[in-house]
Amino acid sequence: MKRKVILSIFLMLLICCLAVAGCTTKTNDKAQIETSDAIVPTDYSQSEHWLNVPAEITKAADVFYLYPSAWAKVNADDPIVCDIDNPVMLSQSKLAYDRQATAFETSANIFAPYYRQDDAGSTLQMSVDEQQDIVKGIPLTDSMAAFEYYIDHYNNGRPFILASHSQGSNVMIYILQDYMKEHPDVYKRMVAAYVLGYSITDDYLAENTNLKFATGSGDTGVIISYNTQAPTIEGTDAVVLPTAHVINPISWTLDETVAPASENLGSLQLNSDGSVVKNADGTPVQVMNFADAQVDKTKGALICSTVDVDTYAPGSAVFGRGVFHSYDFPFYYFNIRANAEERVANYLKKNK
Repeated sequence: MKRKVILSIFLMLLICCLAVAGCTTKTNDKAQIETSDAIVPTDYSQSEHWLNVPAEITKAADVFYLYPSAWAKVNADDPIVCDIDNPVMLSQSKLAYDRQATAFETSANIFAPYYRQDDAGSTLQMSVDEQQDIVKGIPLTDSMAAFEYYIDHYNNGRPFILASHSQGSNVMIYILQDYMKEHPDVYKRMVAAYVLGYSITDDYLAENTNLKFATGSGDTGVIISYNTQAPTIEGTDAVVLPTAHVINPISWTLDETVAPASENLGSLQLNSDGSVVKNADGTPVQVMNFADAQVDKTKGALICSTVDVDTYAPGSAVFGRGVFHSYDFPFYYFNIRANAEERVANYLKKNK
């Protein structure tokens, strides 16, 4: 199978090309920033506000998952945050779930809320401080309420993984920062946090000394993060911040040694709409020898040199040419799956 048909360039619509539809109902923009007192969280006792709640508990651990940006404004004067029932967000978040959250289905029961999101195309043009004001408004309010509901009503004391991508990871850093600091008993049950597609920086770790970045394949209670790029990019990668920490998702090391594509356990094959290509038995097609990985400490990025840039990262209004942002999970899907299994096994062994 030729590489150019393995993964679809149309996956970029996740972050920057979802302008086929958007929020059509007007909301109070003053209630969408951190300083507002008017934010009312979504009611997570309602089943329709969950993307996934397992019908039965079959695993010893859970995963709580926040999807990436899944909608975009159509008109410039549309609200910058969408409603919880926005049809584009509902449909695109399901596709993201299939590409990302299902990596954990062999190791954990998957819990995934819907949450109101900001328009990434707008916020990524802002300063970092302005972006965070928006993220810490409605998106964090919803996600924190969902996580608290999950802990209080669904978790039942089980160990858990946190998993997220892009905007979901920008939100997740505040759940880690705020909730875990206030609830050390819950933090003790965290197997790991896969915070992909956003940056975990020196300053963040220095300000949150209770949190630690992963150092290998099997440590627990740690944060895993990286942002994938080609060796050379043109334009910007707004989710890569100075001093970002990076771990290699093939070798699970922090050094700059190249992990060749031959050691990759498998990438996903995607259809043109971003959905996962499945085998006859419903399992995802496992593409071998496709994506390599190398930590670049200077750039604070994960470098993939074996994927054709013109096909998979030609550039957009949001991300520069060579930024493989939408592929952080698909390129290394089966590595993440195996790694989650290892970390859960290690946690359970240490906490018998």
